[in-house]
Amino acid sequence: MSREFSNKKIFIDAVYQSLKKLSPAVQIKNPVMLVVYIGALLTTALFMLSFLGIKDEHSGYILAIACILWFTVLFANFAEAIAEGRGRAQADSLRSARKDVTARKLKKATAVEDYTEVVSNALKKGDVIYVLAGEQIPMDGEIIDGAASVDESAITGESAPVIRESGGDRSAVTGGTTLLSDWLIIEVTAEAGESFLDKMIAMVEGASRKKTPNEIALQILLVALTIIFLVVTVTLLPFSDFASQQAQTGAPISITNAIALLVCLAPTTIGALLSSIGIAGMSRLNQANVMAMSGRAIEAAGDVDVLLLDKTGTITLGNRQASVFLPLTGVTEKKLADAAQLSSLADETAEGRSIVILAKNRFGLRGRDLSDLDAKFIAFSAKTKMSGIDYQGNEIRKGAASAIKAFVEEQNGDYPEECSQIVKQVAEDGGTPLVVAENKQVLGKPPKNESTCKSIQLDE
Repeated sequence: MSREFSNKKIFIDAVYQSLKKLSPAVQIKNPVMLVVYIGALLTTALFMLSFLGIKDEHSGYILAIACILWFTVLFANFAEAIAEGRGRAQADSLRSARKDVTARKLKKATAVEDYTEVVSNALKKGDVIYVLAGEQIPMDGEIIDGAASVDESAITGESAPVIRESGGDRSAVTGGTTLLSDWLIIEVTAEAGESFLDKMIAMVEGASRKKTPNEIALQILLVALTIIFLVVTVTLLPFSDFASQQAQTGAPISITNAIALLVCLAPTTIGALLSSIGIAGMSRLNQANVMAMSGRAIEAAGDVDVLLLDKTGTITLGNRQASVFLPLTGVTEKKLADAAQLSSLADETAEGRSIVILAKNRFGLRGRDLSDLDAKFIAFSAKTKMSGIDYQGNEIRKGAASAIKAFVEEQNGDYPEECSQIVKQVAEDGGTPLVVAENKQVLGKPPKNESTCKSIQLDE
């Protein structure tokens, strides 16, 4: 329903814009359609004069020619307005990801308790802000301190959260993304209205762009043909008058017919659609989450047969979901599922919640009463890259293979080669391996978080 409403809104706005584009200042930008525009004005004037007895054709005929010419001009305006409307709709969807949120502006980066709440639009370059888990990052910036998991799907289309931390090449954050865990102290690097998201919106909204060499060449050809046909049509008036006088029969061609002939000869259809084709090309790429920086890029995209992407989340829908438990030799799948679920109860990420759900659906592990266990939950952290639970002397951890390996080896435990092989195989298949360990023992790999096209097809 929302899509139908959006299409209806674009259509209504295009009708309004097509009338607004009748301004001479707009029409003069397209020489071919300017000729049709002037012809429509002249035939309209001739129709008005016909009521005063000044006419070269029947009033109804002149009116029909005028209506056809005005329809041609309006059609060209409407086609361009539709293309621009789709671009604006794409910009609106990007704008919805940018919200004015309340930010914690710090006086000193070392004192997180001393802050002032300000609106994100009031932030300036150089300001230091403090962002907690579950909050939206208000502005583009550089991380001064902290490490966290960030959801950048609204900007990049990547469904998997990414780790952002101070130092190195992963310290930049984008306004409009969401912090999923931990906290960050960020120095703002962009002024209001100049963020990455603002630039994307401005590029999508901007109808003006550099023309490609092919467009320029085609525009020159259309103008040249229009000039030739204009000269031919204009010479028909005195030539037909001279011929009728010499033959002493017939009548010279009327101005109305000359205008109609000119419009029929001139390449009006191509001229009318030339600008809208370019804008529509940008709009179609935007719908596929591809930002075209130039008209030449649009032409190049038309020659692409195969597109290879290096980020699995870019070609998937939604967040990664747990799909299967892979226990090690000597460990039952139910035991692995039980430990994986316990270690994921404090994990609020999409992957953590999907592990809990899979354990419930697979083995009926639901409605668990942990009040008697005196359990201590360890929430997922971007620094530790794992979550877990401590209860009655037991320590269960679930997380990245490297983090679990370090956890087991710190307790003088053994990280089996079998687990390394499973992790390698899952990664090669396009999944994300997560490992579960209980005390010193590695139990296996909990649910394989599918991020390939195959799991998407199964979901559909």
